[in-house]
Amino acid sequence: MTTRVIIVDDQAMVRAGFAALLAAQSDIDVVGEAPDGAQGVALSRRTHPDVVLMDVRMPEMDGLEAARRLLTPPPGVTHRPRVLMLTTFDVDDYVYEALRAGASGFLLKDAPPADLIAAVRVVAAGEALLAPSVTRRLIADFARQRPAAARGKPALRLKGLTERETEVLTLVARGRSNTEIAEILVLAEQTVKTHVSRVLTKLHLRDRAQAVVLAYESGLVSPGEQGESVP
Repeated sequence: MTTRVIIVDDQAMVRAGFAALLAAQSDIDVVGEAPDGAQGVALSRRTHPDVVLMDVRMPEMDGLEAARRLLTPPPGVTHRPRVLMLTTFDVDDYVYEALRAGASGFLLKDAPPADLIAAVRVVAAGEALLAPSVTRRLIADFARQRPAAARGKPALRLKGLTERETEVLTLVARGRSNTEIAEILVLAEQTVKTHVSRVLTKLHLRDRAQAVVLAYESGLVSPGEQGESVP
């Protein structure tokens, strides 16, 4: 199955480079490019891509607002693509807000070509791009700045989870893959997938990226936590 992708970035050379790299893959079809968020939203509505590569900083409309419009479409618009944010280290707050809006993750613009290709495939498959340590640091740093009082409301949402589901969510928030979670909790990987799916459904979350954000905001996982076991 071919993954349809559009690239939204205000730098023509970046768009051309990414397009050439992705189009060379037999399972990826680049169906369009746009130089700003507004045109990117319009292009997405016309072409219905599976994945949108979205730069954060652009003229006219930035990537954050464009992601919000794509992921929370107006009545009558049913298509919602996966959004993969393209960023640099100096726009962390923007990326955090994008994750809260429903973006499936982010990738540094200077990442190796293989990482970009893998990222598109991961996001297209319905997973969130949370493996890189920089992602966990990004969310942890932002969560550390939030006052404890701001975490009460998100914490209430977790009360409907079972003990096992809470354990799984904790490990997801630490950036563990399903395979790693299965090994840590001594479960079958398919069982872990079922637990993750139930967590997302109960908490009304789109994917693992939003689950990680909620886990930090609620205080379930504290910034900087490490370790193999669930406390």
